[in-house]
Amino acid sequence: MQKRILVTQSSMPPIEEYIEEIKELWDSRWLTNMGKKHMQLVSELCSIFQVPYTALFTNGHLALEACVNVMNLKGEVITTPYTFVSTTHAISRNNLIPVFCDISPDTYTIDANKIEELITPKTSAILAVHVYGNICDVTKIQEIADRHHLKVIYDAAHAFNETYEGKSIASFGDASMFSFHATKVFHTIEGGAISTSDKRLYENLCCWRNFGFRKEGRIDEIGANAKMNEFQAAMGLCNLRHLDMEIALRKAVVEQYNKNLQGLEGVKLPTVQKGLTHNYAYYPVIFEKELLGISRNDIADELKKHGIYPRKYFYPLTSNFSCYQKNTFVNHTPVAEHIADSVLTLPLYAHLPLETVDKISMIITDIVRGKKC
Repeated sequence: MQKRILVTQSSMPPIEEYIEEIKELWDSRWLTNMGKKHMQLVSELCSIFQVPYTALFTNGHLALEACVNVMNLKGEVITTPYTFVSTTHAISRNNLIPVFCDISPDTYTIDANKIEELITPKTSAILAVHVYGNICDVTKIQEIADRHHLKVIYDAAHAFNETYEGKSIASFGDASMFSFHATKVFHTIEGGAISTSDKRLYENLCCWRNFGFRKEGRIDEIGANAKMNEFQAAMGLCNLRHLDMEIALRKAVVEQYNKNLQGLEGVKLPTVQKGLTHNYAYYPVIFEKELLGISRNDIADELKKHGIYPRKYFYPLTSNFSCYQKNTFVNHTPVAEHIADSVLTLPLYAHLPLETVDKISMIITDIVRGKKC
C-alpha cells in the first residue's frame, strides 16, 4: 500500500532524549501544577519572546480564550474570517461579537487599511492573526488601537520564533497567543502560551488557568483548568534544542518548492516579507481558476490520486460557518473569499524528502500545463 504524504508531520526529538528529560519525574512525582519543567520552559520562552511574562496552557485555544476573558472586553472585537475557527470561537465564547474585516491579498493577514471603518462605540479590541508565518501590519494596527483606545491581541499560532526588524513577534500588541500543537514548527504535543509585558494580565491568566485560585484558599474569579503538564513541558524543552535545525530543514523544502514551481502562470507562490525572519511554517499556493481553467479543488483531487494530501487551509471562512450566521457582524470580505476558494497548503515538514517535493511539484506542473495546452 502506498504511503500517504500528508500536509504535515510532527517533528520529535530522539526518544532517548525525551526519556532522559522525563526521568526525574519518577522521582519527584510532580507531574503538573507548574513544576520544574514547566518553569524551565517558561524561562526559555521568555528569552525567545523578548518579554518578561509567558503563561503556559494545555492548548492554544484555551490560552486565547483566557486572554480575551481576563481582559474584560465588551461588545465587539474586530478580527479576520481567514483563520482557524478557534480564533473566532475564543471571541464568541466570551459573549463578544466578532466583526469580520477583509484581508490583504499579499499576506492574507487582516487588512489594516480596512479596520478603522469597522470601529464603533461598541468596539473593545482588535484580534488579528499572523497567517502562514506572514505577519500583520503591527505598526498600523497599534496606531489605530492607540487612537481609539483598543486592546490588541495577536493570534500568533503560525509565527513562533519569528522576528520583525529584530523584534520578537511575541512582543507586539498587549498579548500574543502561540499554539504548540503537534503539527507546529515548535510543539509540546498539545499546548499553548500567552506572551505579554503586562504583569497584571499575566497574573490574571495564571489565575484563570488554575480554577481562579489567586492563592491557596482564595478564589476571586471563575476560572478553568488549563495548566500545561510536565510531560508536555519536557517535550517542549527537547524540541527547543532542535528548533534551529527544524527551521533550516523546512526552509530547504520551501526553497525546493520555489525552485520547481516558480514561473507557472496562474500559480501564486508565498513570499517572505521584508524585515521578517521567517519560520517556514506553511507553504500556501494560490491557484487562479480564471487563468488556469481548473480549480484548486481539481488540483487537490489529482494530488490525492497520487497519495498526496494538501489542505484547503483556510476553507471555509469562519464567517461562513452556520454558527456564525446569527449574532455576528458579517461584512462582505471578497479578498478573503477568493483566497479561501483558491488556496492549497502543500505538504511541508522538516523531514519531507526533497525527492517527494520534486514529485509533488511535477504533478502540479503537469496538471497546470496540461490543462492550458
